[in-house]
Amino acid sequence: MAKRRKKGPSHTLKAEDRHWYGKRQTARAAKSATRTGTPTTAGTTRRTPSSSAPAERTGRRSAPDGPELVTGRNPVVEALRAGIPASALYVMTGASDDRVRESIKLATDAGVPLLEAGRTELDRMTDRAVHQGIVLQVPEYRYAHPDDLLQRGGTPQLVVALDGVTDPRNLGAIVRSAAAFGANGVLVPERRAAGVTAGAWKTSAGTLASVPVARATNLVRALKSYQSAGLFVAGLDARGAVGVGDLEAASGPLVLVVGSEGKGLSRLVAETCDLLINIPMGPNAESLNAGVAAGIAMYEISSRRRRRS
Repeated sequence: MAKRRKKGPSHTLKAEDRHWYGKRQTARAAKSATRTGTPTTAGTTRRTPSSSAPAERTGRRSAPDGPELVTGRNPVVEALRAGIPASALYVMTGASDDRVRESIKLATDAGVPLLEAGRTELDRMTDRAVHQGIVLQVPEYRYAHPDDLLQRGGTPQLVVALDGVTDPRNLGAIVRSAAAFGANGVLVPERRAAGVTAGAWKTSAGTLASVPVARATNLVRALKSYQSAGLFVAGLDARGAVGVGDLEAASGPLVLVVGSEGKGLSRLVAETCDLLINIPMGPNAESLNAGVAAGIAMYEISSRRRRRS
């Protein structure tokens, strides 16, 4: 007599679908953190990409929140040479060449903690990026509030706001120009915009340590708040009817809004500006890189202020 087949699911559940999976993963992470010294609190969570696919090259590994990981021997030593703030340097057991030794020396001189880790642990930290046995952890940047920029020195005030600038290197270059021409700080949107990463630190040549970057949940609302505080909002855009060198309002409290290369300012931001201004250019150039355009505009504003003082 044949046995009756029991009723039930026709397939085996995957591990992640079982009730015990989450607790087991949490326990493993805690055990790993204890072994390697990697913090697991909410404020210092590792930044790793959401995709589980292996990375094809070395460089920066990042996500929306938490510390950033710089991976690979060349990127790590370059980051340390540039003086980028770091919270830990992880070196794989047995890894040793000129770049690794220089990275260890630079980290030691800067007071960055050195932690030894195995290949398996580094693979897990970097989501299997090609780390070459060395990983630098860069702490999460602490953004200022938009209102904080008005409390800093600089008379008259100058705030540089970015709309649609997504390359961290452009952000770093703009911060460097802001430091050179006396801006109070730089304002960036919370979404769809470049943030302060290792790349931004490197391009800023260390000026991010003295020029604050603020984040706005809503850029239009932040610009209107600045207008209410008495600042004139000028948008740098190819559609502008006035050259930046002829901007009369440059002598007073000012917000300079810089859009992305090609797209320029978004419609709502452009409509919020008190005036659209441009950089006069020859017929052979259609647009400028956002970092270059912002630097030229800040120079013109600074020159006009010096002439009026």
